[in-house]
Amino acid sequence: MPQSTGILSARQRRLAWLGFLLAALQAPVSARLVSDDSWLFSLCVALMVATVLLADDARRRTADARAND
Repeated sequence: MPQSTGILSARQRRLAWLGFLLAALQAPVSARLVSDDSWLFSLCVALMVATVLLADDARRRTADARAND
């Protein structure tokens, strides 16, 4: 099995995308249905997962660029 060049494995990456989408979709639904500001927690979680996905993309791109040189 080839080693992953990113932070996340392929399975972790798929789960991270699923978690991001679920949290990002839950935030506006919660904002509409709940009177308090607890929907901000879903937004923060979605942003943290997005940050990890962006860092993984950057690391993969760097590794790919080094492999092509």
